[in-house]
Amino acid sequence: MSEPAPPDEFRAWHALADLYHAYFTGLIMALVTRRGSAAAAEFVFRVFRRQHHERFLAGIEKFGLTAAPHAVAAAQYHYLSNQIGGVNVEYMRESDRKAWIRYPPPRWIWRGTAICAIPGEVSAAMLRGWHAHNGVSLRKPRLGFVCTRQTVDGDNGLEGFYYEYDRDLAPEERLVFARHLEAPPFDPAAAPRLATDTWPQARLEKAYRNYAMEYVRSALPVIVAQLGPHDAGALLHLTGRQIGMQFYPELAAGLGPHEHDGPRGFGEFLLGLLHAEGDDADIIATGGDVLVSQRAWSLIDGVAGYHPACLRALVGLIEGLLDAFDRRLAIEVAAEPGTVPGPLIWTIRPRRLAPTDDGRFPA
Repeated sequence: MSEPAPPDEFRAWHALADLYHAYFTGLIMALVTRRGSAAAAEFVFRVFRRQHHERFLAGIEKFGLTAAPHAVAAAQYHYLSNQIGGVNVEYMRESDRKAWIRYPPPRWIWRGTAICAIPGEVSAAMLRGWHAHNGVSLRKPRLGFVCTRQTVDGDNGLEGFYYEYDRDLAPEERLVFARHLEAPPFDPAAAPRLATDTWPQARLEKAYRNYAMEYVRSALPVIVAQLGPHDAGALLHLTGRQIGMQFYPELAAGLGPHEHDGPRGFGEFLLGLLHAEGDDADIIATGGDVLVSQRAWSLIDGVAGYHPACLRALVGLIEGLLDAFDRRLAIEVAAEPGTVPGPLIWTIRPRRLAPTDDGRFPA
């Protein structure tokens, strides 16, 4: 007997998470192809180090790991936090001083065929940004991370272990590679579990959505600081348009049907997207135009280092979604000056099409 379909809200959250997941992966690929692997690696390092500072110690406490041995606590944190986001991950404890984590294929972050475009140094930058810093944050300078596999290098997963050495580690020793080692088998019965009383289904579903959105929340100010507002804004916008066009069908299926076509239909779609994000918004029809009023962009609200160029990501995504919905429509956004970042007014109207060709082509 099949399980009942999830509530509509849960389905919308999953679709939105997939969109933001794709955007984050696409942004890294855009950096690889347009700026080079070194720039992409620097970006990934900055994003994961930023997230580490914002999330790691709070997560150790939230998951009840404060009393666990440091290597075990670090590995269990990654096991539990990634499971919440829908990431396939394994955990194997060898001792109080050595605990493995393994991300078997398919790798969540490098969605689908994206795995073929990610250089090894970009994957290693993620480990440098987060995994190698756990000992520092835990005030355990003897704790390091040993990576034994990387999927982007053609290995059978990303894996490694936290290890507590007999001495304090120098910064360059906090992440090392030992390709000759291999993780032990995973035993699900020996892995930690989230308490169902504190992690009910609704909380898990919302956390799944937030997991993907948090990557984009962290990435936007990082890329603006790295590339500057002009270049970052252009890349954020282009990536958004491409991802929006590619992932419109999946998002539309998750948000559910709308009643109308044309400007009203896309206005209803956009309203559903914003509500799934947790944003307060409403829709107004004025003549042939449709206005969607968004009180604020909650994804980026309160983020340190926010710059108006970050908004180019959202604009690009919505323009790409509109292109896939109906290329004969146009959308404009107006933001009140001096606000961070909103209210936003989206105006949807028929696009003025270029005249048709009269049959003559340039020589």
